[in-house]
Amino acid sequence: MAVAVCLATPLVLVSCGGGGGGGSSSEPSFNIEPLGTQSLSIAEVNDIVARAVQASISRGVQSTIAITDRVGNVLAVYQMTNSSPTARISSGLSGADGMGLDGQSVPSELAAIAKAITGAYLSSTGNAFSTRTASQIVQEFFQPGETGQPSGPLYGVQFSQLPCSDLNVWLSQNATMGPKRSPLGLSADPGGFPIYQEGRVVGGIGVIASTDAGTQGVYGLDRDILTNEVDLEEEIAFAALPEAFRAPEQIRANRITANGQTFQFSNTTPAVAGAAALAGNGSFVAVAGYKAVAGVIAGTSYGTSQSGYVATTAPAFNGLDTFTLITNPADNTSVRFPPSAGGNLTQPEVQNILVEGMKIANRARAQIRIPLGAAAQVTVSVVDTTGQVLGLVRSSDAPIFGTDVSVQKARSALAFSSAEALTDFTAIDAGNHAAFANAMNTFFTQTTTALNGSAAYSARAIGNVHRPLFPDGEVGTPTGPLSTPISQWSPFNVGFQLNIVTNKVLGTLMGTGRAANQFSPPASLTCVDDVNIPAGRQSRFANGMQIFPGGFPIYKGDTLVGAIGVSGDGVDQDDMVGYLGVINGAAAVGSAMRPFPSTLVTANELSSSGEFLKYVQCPQTPFNNSSEQNVCPTP
Repeated sequence: MAVAVCLATPLVLVSCGGGGGGGSSSEPSFNIEPLGTQSLSIAEVNDIVARAVQASISRGVQSTIAITDRVGNVLAVYQMTNSSPTARISSGLSGADGMGLDGQSVPSELAAIAKAITGAYLSSTGNAFSTRTASQIVQEFFQPGETGQPSGPLYGVQFSQLPCSDLNVWLSQNATMGPKRSPLGLSADPGGFPIYQEGRVVGGIGVIASTDAGTQGVYGLDRDILTNEVDLEEEIAFAALPEAFRAPEQIRANRITANGQTFQFSNTTPAVAGAAALAGNGSFVAVAGYKAVAGVIAGTSYGTSQSGYVATTAPAFNGLDTFTLITNPADNTSVRFPPSAGGNLTQPEVQNILVEGMKIANRARAQIRIPLGAAAQVTVSVVDTTGQVLGLVRSSDAPIFGTDVSVQKARSALAFSSAEALTDFTAIDAGNHAAFANAMNTFFTQTTTALNGSAAYSARAIGNVHRPLFPDGEVGTPTGPLSTPISQWSPFNVGFQLNIVTNKVLGTLMGTGRAANQFSPPASLTCVDDVNIPAGRQSRFANGMQIFPGGFPIYKGDTLVGAIGVSGDGVDQDDMVGYLGVINGAAAVGSAMRPFPSTLVTANELSSSGEFLKYVQCPQTPFNNSSEQNVCPTP
């Protein structure tokens, strides 16, 4: 089952071989305000790239280097002379080679962009995560290489921020607004880091390296963290960052623990490289669909209208430190997802779910943030029964990745809990993935029709049956019905979650065509082949699906009326914010809505071979300045 994440002080860390020492020359206090005027200038981007080039030359390799800002705008892509134009996606697992994305070749500049976006999107003023951190949290065992342990706590997050997403913004006339899509989702390949200024995230760097133009780079991951391997791309990316742009030491991933073990930030802490001449060593390039011009551009300052993320002005959210997305960089009131009525949910119901969810987050003890006692920082979204977003708000410093993931979680809980689940799943891609859906439909002891709306599924429960081992992490047990068999499994070939979006991900890697409205890509550019699904339900799959905790269906009685998704902190915190957000939101407006049905089965009542699923798991002693326990009622 999912692993709860907890923090530790430096004196009680348990080392896993991951370092990341070497502090910044200017260590800010823990209590950095998330907003400021910081952003990357053209000169600063040029300097970082020049240092990455010198670090590559010193190590005898040629690199493709990408820089983004915090909301995913691509500021620069530089390709060194004789660098390989492509990288090969590889887990190193022979059984998976040639399956899913494993074994695919992709343009090196897109791989580098994905790594830079990952460093930026996973980080905040309270935590600095790298692509090496991502590698730890998406594999079949946590820690990777430690057989028999449950899967990574964010297993599946690599398939968020997808290039086909209807939530993430496409390159357009409003070119600075985020969150931008990533060409390969989130990356688990070491060599991507966040970039900081004065304790605030301002962007990310990603590097793909090769020995010559004829030798492909590798877009992979670290399968065994105990080897403490040194990765050239990681060395280059780290060496490219002057001290003032490196993550503050006290918030790096190696200061944050999961299940008593530290995360990793970097296996190497090289000195800052000198700056090589950019002329003569390569060139800046444009990237179709991601960077319109070859030249360097400046980054945006997060929290300004140009970034697409601004403070919420709606009176209902006063005092809650919330942000929202907007559609017009010249108008802070152009809210992209204002609380709205949809289907059987009223506007006051949606608004109060969001308000009460944020109240819970503000009380909650954060699990992946420093300092200890900081409040959780999350994104909360609500969708109707069609999958349309009815409202979305977020904490001011929530990691950017949670914007898309919160909607994925809500839509996944909705789709699996709906009466049309089996029909829709078997219709995707002309039925090519029906075997997964049919396997889940008949997987449980209690029913042979588990996907007909008679059972409620949370994102946690969906994740339980989407692992290569069921129960999770127990070697020698069967494969979960939604997963690829363990003999063919890799983080690039996980099963149903990836299979339903693979064609669109590969088809949009270099895609530039899109609707004129950047916030409404046409159906052909969303994430599944849904031509056989009625138009009224296609939005349920418009940005893919997600398989780790934080999403719940919303019911009135036994009638499914929508869903909620939460992402940004520990998975148990995400569960709690969503679950109690609906319950408390209902109480605030006298509504009958609940995050579970009245009499239908909930997933925790379903079992296979005696193993029951989990529906919700809230943290122990979850609130700051409170000893309250067992805060989430049993469904």
